[in-house]
Amino acid sequence: MTMPVLTSRPAHPFLSGAANVLPGLVLTAAIAAAAFGLRQVPGLQLFSPLILAILLGMALHNLVGTPVLAKPGVTFTLRRILRAAIVLLGLQLTAAQIVEVGLAGVAVIALTLVATFLFTVRLGRLLGVDAPLAQLIAAGTSICGASAVIATNTVTRAPDEDVAYAVACVTVFGSIAMFLYPLLPGLLHLTPRAYGLWAGASIHEVAQVVAAAYQDGQAAGEFGTIAKLTRVMMLAPVVLTLGFLASRRAGAGTEAARPPVPWFVLGFIAMIAFNSVVAVPAEMKTALVGLTTFLLSMALAAMGLETDIARLRAKGLRPLLLGLAAFAFVGSFSLMLVMTIG
Repeated sequence: MTMPVLTSRPAHPFLSGAANVLPGLVLTAAIAAAAFGLRQVPGLQLFSPLILAILLGMALHNLVGTPVLAKPGVTFTLRRILRAAIVLLGLQLTAAQIVEVGLAGVAVIALTLVATFLFTVRLGRLLGVDAPLAQLIAAGTSICGASAVIATNTVTRAPDEDVAYAVACVTVFGSIAMFLYPLLPGLLHLTPRAYGLWAGASIHEVAQVVAAAYQDGQAAGEFGTIAKLTRVMMLAPVVLTLGFLASRRAGAGTEAARPPVPWFVLGFIAMIAFNSVVAVPAEMKTALVGLTTFLLSMALAAMGLETDIARLRAKGLRPLLLGLAAFAFVGSFSLMLVMTIG
């Protein structure tokens, strides 16, 4: 008698895909968790988990190597998890915050953002810095640090080494601002509200703004935080504009060569609108803030796992000089505007 031949059924595509990305997801999540844990070390709490995550990812990749098994999940984190985190970021913002800042305050923030971005991109061209890297440094300096760098890269499509370099620039100079700014309100005769607006309009990361602004008291801290979150809202139009311009430049090429429309930014805007009209419970909002930061940290960990330090070093000092010039410009230009409106 002939025995029946048993054949294995192919795995469902969804299950197969999930199995492929799972090792990378676990790895990036573990690095993100380690970054959160490191913030408990004295002195490291001044740095956001995003910064620590990319440093840990870079260390693992360059000292040990990124496991081949984890690479599909690392790529998935860079694409899908990052976009989901940026959408959730919108739940931290409301239209009412713009109203609280006032028309003059919003004008200071918007003018500073546009002027800093254009100045940085133009100077990058003069210094011979690659255009994608200059745009990433411009976005990180003018908007909201590492989050803006990785969001902007969805349309600039710069190499991971450029992203790591830009994140390093905004980390270094944002940290300098965090320690320097609290020494200046007395010397510059700034009121708490004026100092908060200056800090919110010019310091790179949200956490750095909070640390610097509250050094001048509760009023300065609260207004600085609101001003900074208003600035974060402007991430959406900047990324959409860059995506539109990139599509225009690629218009003569094939459809496949065109950059994707950053639809996730529309999700970011939708979350702002939702948060403006629906009262999200405080406990849920706190949990969502933590989840958003964790997902962004996973994305930065993935970025670090694909960053080669040798290629980073090959970029030279010109991008660092660009970051320094952008830092000096955003601080001085915004201070001029703040002092002008009194």
